[in-house]
Amino acid sequence: MIEAQATAKYIRTSAQKAGLVLDLIRGCDVNKAIALLQFSRKHVARDVSKVLRSAIANAQQKDGFGGDVERLFVSACYADQGPSMKRIRPAPMGRAFRVVKRTAHLTVCVAERAQAIGDSGPKPRRRAAVKPAAKPAAKAAPKAAKK
Repeated sequence: MIEAQATAKYIRTSAQKAGLVLDLIRGCDVNKAIALLQFSRKHVARDVSKVLRSAIANAQQKDGFGGDVERLFVSACYADQGPSMKRIRPAPMGRAFRVVKRTAHLTVCVAERAQAIGDSGPKPRRRAAVKPAAKPAAKAAPKAAKK
């Protein structure tokens, strides 16, 4: 089973904001993950997409890769906090406010799904059979009529 990862460091966003986008793609197939990132409205999705494509390319270069990108999925992805840049913003009456510009390190890991021998591809999904609701059991002894 092939595993590969890619990391982008010092991305100019907070790790919390990047984590929201990474939660979208965790566990998805790579094609679905690229589509999700392409249509995401978050700005950091563009950076995450670049890291994902790099991880796919890293997996293709490994020895033993089957050549089928369709079998790759996002096994893990996370955002670590990078160094923060401290800046000063002027404030009234000679004071100054501190501005913290955060950075993040994005990591995406992809792995190849295990395929059983003789398996020709994904099996068609079937609807689960709907079982009727169980009726309550009849009471053992009927109540005696009042006189």
